[in-house]
Amino acid sequence: MSAPPAPRQITVLLADDHRLVREALRSALAQEADIHVVAEVGEGAAAIEAVRTLQPDVVVLDIGLPDLNGIEVAARVQALHLATRIVALSAYSDKRFVTEMLRAGAAAYVSKSAAGTELVVAIRSVAAGGSYLSPDVAGALVAEVRGAEPDGQTRLGRREREVLRLIAEGERSSAIAEALHISAATVEVHRRNIMRKLGMHTVAELTRYAVREGIIQP
Repeated sequence: MSAPPAPRQITVLLADDHRLVREALRSALAQEADIHVVAEVGEGAAAIEAVRTLQPDVVVLDIGLPDLNGIEVAARVQALHLATRIVALSAYSDKRFVTEMLRAGAAAYVSKSAAGTELVVAIRSVAAGGSYLSPDVAGALVAEVRGAEPDGQTRLGRREREVLRLIAEGERSSAIAEALHISAATVEVHRRNIMRKLGMHTVAELTRYAVREGIIQP
């Protein structure tokens, strides 16, 4: 009696600008018999070209790529009219990022903080024609619809938005302090609070957020 055929593997492309993150994702997915990572890239343009060339079943796409953001990459991948499905992978659970990625063509949105088992579930779901949202992401959307803020995320105050605007415009803490007539130490407190509330860690992330929220013009 012949052996049953091996299950079809889901081919996956990883697109994330952090090498250690890609290695961790590749290692986790290697444990799944039905998932095969065919390539990994660290930039948006490279992701688009890899999708065009390899035509994977699924691309796991980080939003914060250095050259093109994930939203633009998703839109360009969709414009290729291939069968490749998109799983957005992000540190942000903010409603704006989620909705823009879904509108750009993502079929799933997974929080990086829960990228273990949930990523596997998301990949299998979209490969089968479905969709998936991490529970924390879904909770953020529900909270937004209900007019509440997601757990642990409070809206920025007026002064914090002023500080964020100046940070995004490239001003140093000393210049921000002078412009707002506050101390440099107070600026640093605001900076830490802003990053904590938004779950961000770099000026580049804050700048992208400020552009998306209309706090500054691109």
